[in-house]
Amino acid sequence: MNRNRRQPAPAGAVSAREAVARLRERPQAAVLVIGGGINGIATFRDLALQGVDVVLVERGDFVSGASSASSHMIHGGIRYLENGEFRLVKESVEERNGLIRIAPHYVKPLETTVPIFSTFSGVLSAPLRFLTHKSGKPTERGAALIKTGLTIYDAFSRDGGAVPRHRFHGAKRSLAELPALNPGVKYTATYYDASMHDPERLALDVLFDGLAAGPLARAVNYVEAIGHDVAGVRLRDTTTGEEFSVAADVVVNTSGPWTDLTNADLGEETRFMGGTKGSHIVLDHPELLAATAGREIFFEHEDGRIVLIYPLKGRVMVGTTDLEHDMREPAICTEEEVDYFFDLIAHVFPAIRVDRSQIVYRFSGVRPLPRHDDTQPGFVSRDYRIERADASGRPGTSVLSLVGGKWTTFRALAEHLSGEVLALLGGERVVSTKGLAIGGGAGYPATDDARRVWLVSHGDEVGRARAEELLERYGTRAAAYLADIEGEPETPLAHHDGYSRNEIAWLARNERVVRLQDVVLRRTSLAFTGSLTAPLLDELAAVVGAELGWPAGRIAAEVAATASLLAERHGVELGVPAPVE
Repeated sequence: MNRNRRQPAPAGAVSAREAVARLRERPQAAVLVIGGGINGIATFRDLALQGVDVVLVERGDFVSGASSASSHMIHGGIRYLENGEFRLVKESVEERNGLIRIAPHYVKPLETTVPIFSTFSGVLSAPLRFLTHKSGKPTERGAALIKTGLTIYDAFSRDGGAVPRHRFHGAKRSLAELPALNPGVKYTATYYDASMHDPERLALDVLFDGLAAGPLARAVNYVEAIGHDVAGVRLRDTTTGEEFSVAADVVVNTSGPWTDLTNADLGEETRFMGGTKGSHIVLDHPELLAATAGREIFFEHEDGRIVLIYPLKGRVMVGTTDLEHDMREPAICTEEEVDYFFDLIAHVFPAIRVDRSQIVYRFSGVRPLPRHDDTQPGFVSRDYRIERADASGRPGTSVLSLVGGKWTTFRALAEHLSGEVLALLGGERVVSTKGLAIGGGAGYPATDDARRVWLVSHGDEVGRARAEELLERYGTRAAAYLADIEGEPETPLAHHDGYSRNEIAWLARNERVVRLQDVVLRRTSLAFTGSLTAPLLDELAAVVGAELGWPAGRIAAEVAATASLLAERHGVELGVPAPVE
């Protein structure tokens, strides 16, 4: 590629290893944020926008932990009404509506239908759950209870018509709209929440917004906090094994379900967390996809677990579970969970057959829930709180631990958390993120006419169809890529025509890629959609390796390691030989 003609790099476009080198050159900051999931990244962005000298460190890749295992929804949490969490529901629906506006490239209204098989089920048990937050005997919700909840939900959702009100239908109308539904259905309730098509890419946009705020904002991946010493928090570069310390006035622990383990490393024993495991499967199943009619099918099963059957990227995602989990062990979708999902599908769409050959991807993660003792997992609060302590052995340093939090409320949560940090620093807020566009949502064409104008003005190099594909994938950040390849023909990948070699190289160069898995799992949706093959993995490794200067041995090792990860954690078998010891 002709690098002499290349456009200025986007903010944060220094390589991941160069970012670590710069941190080691100036190993101090006002604030050190530990944990690069969505809440840590959003807090980093918020503080950076206030001009705070802030560093974010993440032990793996950005958004590779709990935040990468979401149900791809931005939702108000109608079920939280039953727990009496009205503040959380109000905040959630307001943030949902706000994200539809400020991140329209990734967050879009989602029509959601609840199949209902009884009229009054759950009416007597719901008040007990409201008062005690204990589940009692699991009961599938009936029409009366769901209708009441949706009426209240609509009241919370009023915000300039961001989403329509709910509608209720009887069996005849329900089966006319969704003929593959279980014929035993008595009603359906349809309402709107929002889909989040690319959670990892949305989080990366938030990260790059923070990095664009100025030189005082620094973020590194594959760097873990391992302890503390007189110089500050001790860090280890996981790619080299080298250690160094960073001094900070305030340490913010946003490591999600690992919060207690991080605090232990920092010398403070806490028992804040009690996360539960949630798993999903992704199916390549055209019949099931058609049966959803483009809607998410969402309800609470008789065992008290939330069920979702969700059309996404031409596939169908099915979830989720809510199981206790030991954070010292990896979260993996088990065969028992797969059987459970198949039973759910059979309950909703009894005439549609599914089997394991149709599963193209599995994933599992742990929700960062607070410790819940005897409260059943499904009834644990999804709200968040902030715990403050003095750093062990470091007078004058405060540690804030985030307990809880979810994707939907990340912006509001970050504003709250950074507000507490500013108070400790004696600073003041100068910018609010409310209503502030995120990444490729800035200037995103909101009307058909505006979209046509954008595509015409950006389609000269690649054609209108390709420009539209890039706009959907990156929002208006696609313009930076198109400017970068100006004057160069795109070369499609030989083994996947949805991406070009130019595009993969651009991602590797500009988005802090360290490992091949970063591209496969988080910079693209190739793994999620079941598009990976062994030849494609080899091709991706060659492109990324050439861009990052990997020798042949490193390229082979990355292919083997990524294939192993895909098989062990995601059920994707590519037939790549194991690395030679």
